[in-house]
Amino acid sequence: MTDQPSNASSVKLGLAVAWPAFWTGIPAKIAFVLLLLAAGLPPWEGVGLVFLLLLSIPIDIWAMGVSSRTVFLERLRLQPPDGIGLTLWWQSALLNVVYLPLAYFIQGYAKEGSKAVAGKIMEIGLIKGLPVAERISIELTLWGTAATIALVALILGWLSLFGWIVRRQTAGAKAAEASYQGLVRQWDLMRVPADQPLMLTVFTAVGVLLVVALWSFMPVTTPHPHEQYKKDAVKVEPPFKPVEALQKTEKLMAQAEVALQALEEQKAQEEAKAKGKGKNTGKENGASKGAAGAQVQPAGGAAKAGQAPAASGQTDQRAAQGAGGQKR
Repeated sequence: MTDQPSNASSVKLGLAVAWPAFWTGIPAKIAFVLLLLAAGLPPWEGVGLVFLLLLSIPIDIWAMGVSSRTVFLERLRLQPPDGIGLTLWWQSALLNVVYLPLAYFIQGYAKEGSKAVAGKIMEIGLIKGLPVAERISIELTLWGTAATIALVALILGWLSLFGWIVRRQTAGAKAAEASYQGLVRQWDLMRVPADQPLMLTVFTAVGVLLVVALWSFMPVTTPHPHEQYKKDAVKVEPPFKPVEALQKTEKLMAQAEVALQALEEQKAQEEAKAKGKGKNTGKENGASKGAAGAQVQPAGGAAKAGQAPAASGQTDQRAAQGAGGQKR
C-alpha cells in the first residue's frame, strides 16, 4: 500500500518516520545510559544529560536516515534524497528547541487548571457527601482526563510539525520506477554496508571499548546494595559442640575455684591483721591506766597527812578548854 505525499496527513507522515527512528536508537542509547550510571553521572540531569544528548546525536542521525529511507521507498515510492537523515535531524532539533519548552509550560498550566476546576466540582453538595475513596477516584479522573487530553493534543501538534518537515523533503524527491521487489532489494542494500569486514571490525571495537569503559567506571566489580538499603548483618550462630562446651565449663569452674581460694586467703589475712591490731591497742590501754593510778595514789597520801595534823590540833584545843573549866 502506497501513500501519495500530497494525500498523506502530516501527523501520519511524522509518526511513520519518528516512531521507528525512536525505537531504532533506543538500544544504543541504553548502552550510553548504563555507562553514565557506572561513572556516577545521572543521565537525566546536569552533566550526565549533556553527555547523553551529545552522544545521541550520531545515533539519532543514523536512526532518522534508516527510518526516513524506509518510508520513502516503501510507502511513498520515492527515492530518498542524499543526507536525508542529517537534514531531518537538524530541522527536528530546531523544532524541539522551540516547541518542547512551550509544550512543557502549556502542559503544566493545563494540569494546574484542571486540578483547580476538579477541586471546585468536588465541593458540590451531592459529590461532597460521597465516601472518601469515591471522591478521590472522581477527582483523579476529572483532572487526569483533562491533563491527558492536553498532552495528547501537544503530541499531535509536534507530530504535525515534524510531518510538515518530512513533507518538504518529498518535494524534491524523484519517483521510484522500480518494482516492489526492486525497491525491497534497494532498501536491503542500503542497510548493508559496502565494506562489511570494516563495519564488523568497527562494531566489535566499539563494543569492547564500551565494556572496558563500563568496568573501569564502576566503583567495585562485585554488585552491592546501595548505602540507603543496607541491612544489619545477621550473625550465624556456630553449631553446638558438647565436648568443647564441657571443656570450657571445666576451665571456667577451675578458674572460679582458684579465684575463690584467693579471696578466702585474702580475707583470712585481713582478719589476722585486724586481731593483731586489737591486741596491741589493749596492751597500750592497760599501760596507760596503770600510769594514771600511780599518779593518783601519792596525791591521796598527801591529803591524808594534811588531815591528821588538823585533827590533832582540834584534840589539843578541846583538852585546853577542859582544863580551864576545872580551874574555875
